[in-house]
Amino acid sequence: MDINKIRAIIARMTLEEKAGLCSGADFWHTKAVERLGIPATMVSDGPHGLRKQDEAADHLGMNDSIEAVCFPAGCATAASFDRNLIRRMGEAIGDSCQHEKLSVVLGPAVNIKRSPLCGRNFEYLSEDPYLAGEMSAAFIQGVQSRNVGTSIKHFAANNQEHRRMSSSSDMDERTLREIYLPAFETAVKKAQPWTVMCSYNRVNGVYASENRWLLTDVLRNEWGFEGYVMSDWGAVADRVKGVHAGLDLEMPASGGVNDAKIVKAVREGRLDEKDVDLACERILNIVYRYAENAKPETPWDKEAQHDLSARIAAECMVLLKNDGNLLPLDKSDAVAFIGEFAVLPRFQGGGSSHIHCFKKTGAMQAAEGLNVKYAQGYDVAADIATDAMIAEAVELARAAKVAVVFAGLPDAYESEGYDRTHMRIPDCQTRVIEAVAAANPNTVVVLYNGAPVEMPWILKVGAVLEAYLGGQAVGLATVRVLYGDANPSGHLAETFPLRLQDTPCYLYYGGEGNTAEYREGVFVGYRYYDKREMDVLFPFGHGLSYTTFEYSNLRLSANHMKDDEALTVTVTAKNTGRRVGKTVAQLYVRAGAGEIIRPVRELRGFEKVKLKPGEEKEITFTLDRRAFAYWSMALHDWHVETGDYTVEIGQSSRSIDVSAPVRVESTVQVPVRYDENSIFMDIMKDPQAAQALKPLTDALSAVFRPNADEDSPAAEAISNEMTAAMLNYLPLRGMLSFAGDQLPAGVLEQILERLNG
Repeated sequence: MDINKIRAIIARMTLEEKAGLCSGADFWHTKAVERLGIPATMVSDGPHGLRKQDEAADHLGMNDSIEAVCFPAGCATAASFDRNLIRRMGEAIGDSCQHEKLSVVLGPAVNIKRSPLCGRNFEYLSEDPYLAGEMSAAFIQGVQSRNVGTSIKHFAANNQEHRRMSSSSDMDERTLREIYLPAFETAVKKAQPWTVMCSYNRVNGVYASENRWLLTDVLRNEWGFEGYVMSDWGAVADRVKGVHAGLDLEMPASGGVNDAKIVKAVREGRLDEKDVDLACERILNIVYRYAENAKPETPWDKEAQHDLSARIAAECMVLLKNDGNLLPLDKSDAVAFIGEFAVLPRFQGGGSSHIHCFKKTGAMQAAEGLNVKYAQGYDVAADIATDAMIAEAVELARAAKVAVVFAGLPDAYESEGYDRTHMRIPDCQTRVIEAVAAANPNTVVVLYNGAPVEMPWILKVGAVLEAYLGGQAVGLATVRVLYGDANPSGHLAETFPLRLQDTPCYLYYGGEGNTAEYREGVFVGYRYYDKREMDVLFPFGHGLSYTTFEYSNLRLSANHMKDDEALTVTVTAKNTGRRVGKTVAQLYVRAGAGEIIRPVRELRGFEKVKLKPGEEKEITFTLDRRAFAYWSMALHDWHVETGDYTVEIGQSSRSIDVSAPVRVESTVQVPVRYDENSIFMDIMKDPQAAQALKPLTDALSAVFRPNADEDSPAAEAISNEMTAAMLNYLPLRGMLSFAGDQLPAGVLEQILERLNG
């Protein structure tokens, strides 16, 4: 609907109607205003399928919803490194929404994986903001191509479930801008989600639901967001402050309590009615965008989507280890499938994203007709592996050529609402893996989990396949990958550390009381591990294949450029193995030595390509200034330090195949203002300032080295190096202490005036 028509409707609304429109009618619907022809619309949980509920007031997945299709969760889809794949998934979910008369699906969830312990990591995409932004933008484009909206969440810095409704995520401006906001920024600028969902937590002391800097200054004025902002369910603290901040829609309904507060605040002059009008305008713009493009006749072929879910899941799986090419399995060989997850796989997380699946396919069901036998191994519900269970598993493993143990995290280990306390899989599963590996050296472990786990048995098994939470068809996808019908092409979107104690925020994750300090700053995930040169279990970007690849012929369009110019990067990828496969060219930028403490390298591009044996393809990237920039807290903007950078192409953050240097010149100078506490070392970096200070430095040198005789005791006591060091760290005010009797009155003030002029 034309915006002027929407404004005309709002002009006819009473204040009470406008305030009412700013909160839900119930748990899932926006309000209708029948006398003005304003329809109600329905939203639904996502982001990897529909959890549509018409009546039950439930946002945590405790009550059944309609039968739907559960696609792979965010932990899996991000590992695909495939924009086209996740867009196709979004299109399928968009079709489902149209069929079910849903205006907005609540997703994607793009919060950064700060710690492996976060209970919702299975929903989130990555520890890297570039990857999370690119993948979420593709998903949004897919859903919204069907004229159904998305609600990207949770804005912002929602990185723990512990005290999530009261905790404050406290960090400096650079950390927020470089790590925790870019995924949202990329999604908004590239895909324009119809809505944004604000988070429960506070950000630097202010609730996200009433944070005007976040919701208006950054989201709308800076990034150009055009839709409406809704609250997470129950995230509103002060509704009046929220309206002024830019929180348009409160979900769910407040029973009219907060609507009345809005009306009262307007009548008492504490809230401008224009703020309420603007919220209504944003809401109605989306309501009518859906209503005028609704297509409830859209078919929903669940069986076809089940097959699509299997294809997507296979593309997401990460082959972590494959000693001696143990995988793929031969279909004629005797194979033992061990572990309850082989029959009843865990394929989704708990909470608001929990899908009521119309169908599920486990690995044993998918392996029908193959030479596969099964042993339970452990009991998930009881969290035990009895001696009899282990004995049965060992006997089966000994009789098989290859034993495949299906393991991972039970539902109770990771869910919305609480965090994990450790990174271990159940002890009973570890016992089974070790017993089977001792009985058969050809042991494969398949993992169904939503976040990294410790693997104390890693050296005892031949292969490990990380299947993540791969949706309702994960068993079918697993069998296809195990037997080589699908070649694994996933790469880790997060680092797998050796142990929890190695993680960047181990000492302070969860915080103290309602304060969670992000003391690790920008050093999250591989940015931390690579800077520390720490051993990890598996690095960010790691992923094996049943074939091999190499990169060569890296070329840059320039070896010297200004930061306002674009750099074109080309590289040749080749399949050097014997199978068709897909490789992910990962482009990292490495900053040289400079004043700013930065990560060793940062992901700035990726492309997934399919190659036949012996085939080569040229891949092209374009890098702009953001690829070389850091967030300057002096400029309050992105800034490129003049210096030498290296463009790297590799297959993980720890496996760089080719690299090339480029020098980048900054076109922006960071403003510097000197005062009496400024030290000589900093001032002398500026040639003009150094010239202005030369008479003073000469005078001070004479004070520190009064005797020109190099053989004198004074010269022996104070070397040239010592003199330079003392001058380097001396503040300007220090010259009054050391050379004051040689300087005219007021010289310090004159020097500062000249330096700052």
